[in-house]
Amino acid sequence: MSALLFGSISTIADTSELQRESFNEAFASHGLDWRWEGEEYRELLRGNGGADRIAAYAAERGQDVDAAAVHATKSELFQQKALAGGLTARPGVLETLRSAKHAGGKVALVTTTSPANVAAVLQATEGIEPADFDLLVDNAQVGESKPDPASYAYALQTLGEQAADAVAVEDNVGGVQAAQAAGVEVLAFPNTNTAGHDFGSARVVDQLATADLPTGLQG
Repeated sequence: MSALLFGSISTIADTSELQRESFNEAFASHGLDWRWEGEEYRELLRGNGGADRIAAYAAERGQDVDAAAVHATKSELFQQKALAGGLTARPGVLETLRSAKHAGGKVALVTTTSPANVAAVLQATEGIEPADFDLLVDNAQVGESKPDPASYAYALQTLGEQAADAVAVEDNVGGVQAAQAAGVEVLAFPNTNTAGHDFGSARVVDQLATADLPTGLQG
């Protein structure tokens, strides 16, 4: 059997700008005069983990900030925005997901974000349901952030699949590195704010297609 592993919520729906807006609103609500825009934000996304990103940004400026509290506010805002406005699945996501399922393959969402973020995106994205996935991985199950491959190791073990029989879809460099470290073939599927990043040896696509999947997932 084969497995299709979506590596982040932004491989399902491009939430990058919604996340950025939520960060900025969270900063304002906590009395911070920060605004993450354009190239600065794209550079910040080279690292994984929103709370870590906030903490590092504060440290660079010599500011004492409760990064966990700011990030919690950001997550609440993001979830509200996603559910209120709805999300659209990225090009080819629905088709490849259905192809994999029709072929008898397994489909998983292998993230290191919160269960609440995963739930909000799956509820808000038209045409996608939690039941479409054989496994949902989040930071309640795996504490290590990517590029640590722990989330992929957990997914493969839980699904009963071998790395050689799986393909991952990732939208950021850390995610690509995590999949590769786990021995999983990976397609880089950049989002709005990671499109200029260097994904190394990974094949980069701007939309998913059934032809990109292993033959065992082409249903």
